[in-house]
Amino acid sequence: MVAPFYDAADAAALAFALASLDGTGALDARESIALLRGTIVAHHPLAEAPGALALREDAPAVVLDLAGANDALAHDSVAAVDSLAAARGWRVIVAFSVAQIDPVVAALREEAGAVQLLCDPDSAEWIGALAVATARGGGGVRSPERDSERLARLSAEVARIAALLAQLSDGGVGLDRAEESRLVFHAVPAAPVAITAAQLRAVLRARRLRDRFLGKGLFEDPAWDMLLDLYASRLEGRRVSVSSLCIAAAVAPTTALRWIARLTERRLLARTPDPGDRRRVFIGLTVEAERALQAYLGALAEAGLPLV
Repeated sequence: MVAPFYDAADAAALAFALASLDGTGALDARESIALLRGTIVAHHPLAEAPGALALREDAPAVVLDLAGANDALAHDSVAAVDSLAAARGWRVIVAFSVAQIDPVVAALREEAGAVQLLCDPDSAEWIGALAVATARGGGGVRSPERDSERLARLSAEVARIAALLAQLSDGGVGLDRAEESRLVFHAVPAAPVAITAAQLRAVLRARRLRDRFLGKGLFEDPAWDMLLDLYASRLEGRRVSVSSLCIAAAVAPTTALRWIARLTERRLLARTPDPGDRRRVFIGLTVEAERALQAYLGALAEAGLPLV
């Protein structure tokens, strides 16, 4: 028999506040919370969630399920809860559809490190996100010993659920990878090399051909695919939305969004608000990233190597 995942002293760390369109949805979230043996302390309609959460004095992890919400409601709910969570130190999970990618990302602060984004999540992704929120979340000050014990039980429980589900995949979410250290990128100077958008698009097409003939999932390299796509778009004078960049990444949207966040943290990507629509942002290369790519192309040319 599996031991209880938490005791009374841990209850606050496993408390979740939910918000969905009508206050009764978020079925997948509720089922996953039950598997983790967590507690749902509140469930609000999306339109009322920011005001209701603002009255709370405890520190739950907040789960927003945007299924069925229009773009305006999705954007405004995420923006309000993101700001509130930043002020209170809460952790937030936002679940949404592919069609809602742009308004969701536009609503977030650029340094929204406490927010986990789940695009059309399956059970495995829900479990992983809730587990990470549990490991990071909770109110009050706890001793290192108690945290270690709680995280050990968390790891054991996630492993048990993985066996039950028989589908818990890596997907880029894991306790051991939740707090990767931030790296600083340094470009190596090299002579600039002229390259056209057509050449970059040809490289991307060749990379997709591998998937067609050898199967998907074997050659995933979303960071490089996005950088090449953005460089080509820069040369074409075209702006790229978040949803468009997710498609260029050629991986699941949740994974693509995680890579966009990582590349932004490393100052390779930058967000620019759409002046005509507050519910959309554009993604582009930073000056540092463009210089680094130019230097890389120069290094390839000097070595007589192809761009792949």
